[in-house]
Amino acid sequence: MPFSSLGLHPDITKALKQQGYSKPTEIQTKLIPALLSGRDVLAGAQTGTGKTAGFVTPILHQMMQGRAIDAPHYVQTLILVPTRELAKQVGEATQAYAQFLSLRSMALYGGKPITSQAKRLSEGVDILIATPGRLIEHLNQNNLNLQGVRHFVLDEADTILDMGFIREVSQIIRELTPKRQNILISATLSGSLKELSQSLLSRPLRIEVASMGSTVEKLKQVLYPVEKSKKLELLSYLIGSRNYQQVLVFVRKKSEAVEVSQELIASGLKTASIHGDKSVGARSRALSDFKAKKVRVLVATDIAARGLDIKGLDVVISYDIPHVVQDYIHRIGRTGRAGREGLAITLSSHEESVALKDVERMLGKALPREIIEGYAPPHAQALKGARKSNSDKKPKTAGAFGKKREKKNTTKKRKTTKRDRY
Repeated sequence: MPFSSLGLHPDITKALKQQGYSKPTEIQTKLIPALLSGRDVLAGAQTGTGKTAGFVTPILHQMMQGRAIDAPHYVQTLILVPTRELAKQVGEATQAYAQFLSLRSMALYGGKPITSQAKRLSEGVDILIATPGRLIEHLNQNNLNLQGVRHFVLDEADTILDMGFIREVSQIIRELTPKRQNILISATLSGSLKELSQSLLSRPLRIEVASMGSTVEKLKQVLYPVEKSKKLELLSYLIGSRNYQQVLVFVRKKSEAVEVSQELIASGLKTASIHGDKSVGARSRALSDFKAKKVRVLVATDIAARGLDIKGLDVVISYDIPHVVQDYIHRIGRTGRAGREGLAITLSSHEESVALKDVERMLGKALPREIIEGYAPPHAQALKGARKSNSDKKPKTAGAFGKKREKKNTTKKRKTTKRDRY
């Protein structure tokens, strides 16, 4: 089925073709007609399924209906996203899909001068992609008016709520006119999201391409039990000995992102990191270098990496079990995208056993265990279903290239705060 059969504006299908889209994905096939109907929509889809094009293109089509070439520019579509990276990504995608249309789009997020953003807003914008915090700043300074919004999108809605933005979202909604189309996009449906959807959406069409929390179809998942003190060593060993050329490593806290990236660099692996303490420019450079394969490993916190689209990424490693159980789905969704095969590795110590059970309960099955001799704790040998990897015996020396590294642990223990996680 070609995109032209979905009834989209010919200049939109032209842009999609130029972007390399040959035919719509499953979510696009369902989401585009639903949004063209004008109804409110609650859509559940894994990352990497093409959902951005699925909701942006029908909105662009509706905005072009009866539009004059010299029509004034004001915010008609508002897309809220949780992170800077996702705002930039959705902004770039929107510009690509609208390149042949007389519409202006803008991505609004923190880390950029608010005065220059205000100037651009004053010149007129039709489609605004924004993070909640920065949008509130502009609203408080009266830099924009949202009374003309006809399409309101909450992208990665579960993450927006997980990050504690419900107050900001509620404030933004109060700035909108009641007569509009509301769209909620999420990879998971949490209890708080269900409450929000009930209060925000009116008789919504519900669309799912797979059951919530399901794993990517062609994705292989494997868990390596490991002693907590040997996690860094095992991580370096896996990447080096398996010759993984591009790896995204997830960690829970910013401090871990720093520690893990420093250790991998010391082991001889070209590594960059993204987390909340990094500037917008530094995060953008790290991501660009990783996409360009100038960097072999990218270490990221869950929030900083949310929504990242990295084409051809075959390996994702969870250095630990995430704080929020649904984040496991977001992590593994970075690989195995668009039907490609992917590998999702999890390193889990005995201290994370409760969190691991929560993940497996969500998945509805146990993660397959593999034992690497010399790294796993003694009790792991007796785990039901665990198998020993014959080729994976611990080398006499550690590190990505067999270089032994010994480091005293001088990190002082302190209470983990919410800010540490991102």
